[in-house]
Formats: sequence, structure tokens, C-alpha cells
Amino acid sequence: MFPTIIAGPCVIESMECLETVAQELVRLNEKYGLDIIFKSSFDKANRTSIHSYRGPGLEKGMQMLADIKEKYGLRILTDIHESYQALPAGEVADVLQIPAFLCRQTDLLVAAARTGRIVNIKKAQFLSGLDMEFPVQKVRESGNDNVWLTERGNIYGYNNLAVDFRNIADMHHFTDTVIMDCTHSVQRPGAAGGKTGGNREFVPAMALAAKAFGANGYFFEVHPDPDNALSDGPNMLYLTDLDRVVASLIDE
Repeated sequence: MFPTIIAGPCVIESMECLETVAQELVRLNEKYGLDIIFKSSFDKANRTSIHSYRGPGLEKGMQMLADIKEKYGLRILTDIHESYQALPAGEVADVLQIPAFLCRQTDLLVAAARTGRIVNIKKAQFLSGLDMEFPVQKVRESGNDNVWLTERGNIYGYNNLAVDFRNIADMHHFTDTVIMDCTHSVQRPGAAGGKTGGNREFVPAMALAAKAFGANGYFFEVHPDPDNALSDGPNMLYLTDLDRVVASLIDE
């Protein structure tokens, strides 16, 4: 059974960037017989600074993702921050993602559930795996049983995260698909002078550790040139490194 793999640039920067990543995901799908889900955000509403780049917005961003879906045949995941975004995003995206800070927002969860799309809820940095029973319950009691959960670390003092991998096993009590966010878990929130820092060198080990604890999905933000990316550069993988990391997660 192949794992669920989600990959793509943090935020939509340009069509050129989206296509470069999409072409590599298609290549990896063909090489390994996978179904990698393409991820990018039309709006990063939770950036550290008001001056940070947020993305092209809902209408333009979803059109760009629709073009990628049509041209490359990839499934699409994007995140939503407000309830009104669920319906238009769900017309394109196969998976709607609930950001970690918003995972208890009832109206957002209900709106995502009502689209009928898969709802991927990221565990908040201040919650345990067992606490995720109740966000899942909100989605299911809104008529949607297609719920995934994602581990992305917990706040550990200031400007740091730590991963308790036991959360993966705990969240399996509530859903069959538990994903490890291998790139956001190595963030250093707000630690780069108005931007989020990170340590991408730990991403491959995060993935393997999560596999050992029973994760069956992996989330990687990737970019052709992460050091010059407009969002989350320090924790994103180089696109050229994704092949090696994916290969390490596939059971022979």
C-alpha cells in the first residue's frame, strides 16, 4: 500500500513555479506508481508580518490550480482560512486543508465538510493527538466521513517546535489516514526577524521517524529555489531532493 504524499510550493508565486513542480510530481508518479497530491495556497492569511507576500488571492489562485489540475492530471490540495472560501475552493481542490491554528473553528470545519471533499485537519501546535477527536467529530457530524489528520509539531518554548510522534498513533484512533507534515514541523516560528525560520536538513529524518510511528501520509512543501521563495523558504525542501525522500518512504 503506497503512502499518501502531498507536495508543492507553500504559496502560489507564479505559473512557472507551479508548472516546474507539477512536472516533477508527474515524473515521480510515473517512476514510483504513486498519486502525489499537488499542494499550494492561494492565500497565506497567517503570515508573521503584514508586509509578507500572501499569494494571488482566491479567484486567481484557484484558476491557476485548476489549470495545473487540467494540464497535469494531478489531484489538488489547498488550505482555506474562512468559511466563504470552502465552496469555491472545493470546486477545484480534491482536498481542503484546515490550517493548524484554525482546527477548532467550527464554522470553517462545517463549511469544508459540506463541500463533500476530503478534509485534512492539521493538528494545532497547542493540542495533543487525542484532542483531535472533536474536530473530526465536527466534520463527520456535518455529513462528511472523509477526514484526514496531520501532525505538525507542538510549541516548545519560544520560536521552536517539537514533535511528539505518539500523536500519530493517537490520531489513528479517529481516522485511517494520518499525515506527517515533514516541513512545517521543522519551522522556527517567527524566528527570522518578522519571518518564520526553519531547518530543512531535518525533513528526511522527520519523515522516517513518522513512518516508524505509523504515519501513512507525508506532506512536503517543495520549491525549485527555496532560499528565494516568497514564503516558508527555510523549511521547504529543494524540489530536486524530493525523489530521494519519497524513495525512502516506499516499502519494497
